[in-house]
Amino acid sequence: MSESEYKIADGSGKFLQAVKDGRRMKDAQWTNGRILLSNKRIVLAGNDGKRNLPLSEVQGLSGRYDVNQTVAEVGDYVSIRMSSESVVLVSLGSNTETFESKLYGALLDQTELQVKHPAVKGGVVTDEQFERARIKVDEEELSVAMSNGSFVSVELDDVGSAEAASLDVNGQKKPVLKVEHTVDQDTSVQTYFATDTHTASILESLLTKEAQKSQGSVELSETEKRVLMALYSGVSSFEIPDFLGMDVDEVESIFERLIEVDVLEEVRKRREVTMKTRGRNIASEAINEE
Repeated sequence: MSESEYKIADGSGKFLQAVKDGRRMKDAQWTNGRILLSNKRIVLAGNDGKRNLPLSEVQGLSGRYDVNQTVAEVGDYVSIRMSSESVVLVSLGSNTETFESKLYGALLDQTELQVKHPAVKGGVVTDEQFERARIKVDEEELSVAMSNGSFVSVELDDVGSAEAASLDVNGQKKPVLKVEHTVDQDTSVQTYFATDTHTASILESLLTKEAQKSQGSVELSETEKRVLMALYSGVSSFEIPDFLGMDVDEVESIFERLIEVDVLEEVRKRREVTMKTRGRNIASEAINEE
């Protein structure tokens, strides 16, 4: 390694090339070996030699590429999409998720970009301006240090959506990622991240993956949807019975059910609840259907 290169992660695992020049490799087989991550590249070393994947050529981390049964049988792997229209799969067993988090960190940490926060708050567009910022990734949050001294924390399991767009940023068209999340537990906001195409692609991979985790379908009754819509509109959990004309016991039972299906989160035992990302998604869809 050069003086400017340093090791971030190093472990044993297996890897294979699932896509080459845009073509799926249906006969691909896993190679056991050493997997090293530095601030400049990923090194895959096996009995047949060593392969380098420059981080500058990583376009994003995708979903599963089960090109054959051998790949499908592996429960957890990272799909690394390269600029050469190839996809390389890497698995480190129980350490795969940690490796993926460190890889996102290597790709994004200390990246300078422009951030508008909040761009939208409670459904209302704000007059905030884009400001210079730096970001840092860990396993639970995306930390944003603004040039004005403020600090924004985007909890990854709280991301509701991540939408790519092209917007005017200080007089120049740039790729922008619109990220919906919450602040102060229950206030829905959108934060805009403006950067170059490569960084935007990596950031979109990270935040879209997190948003998809909260969008699994849940079958809810009309009454349960009414409760969610009321909470989404700002009604306190304590005021729900009077607001909807329901018995307290019935509301308590609905809260129990929605907590069980990961839609609500209990704040304290006196049955105060706050909405989770999945709950906001369901409530927003129900309101749009009205």
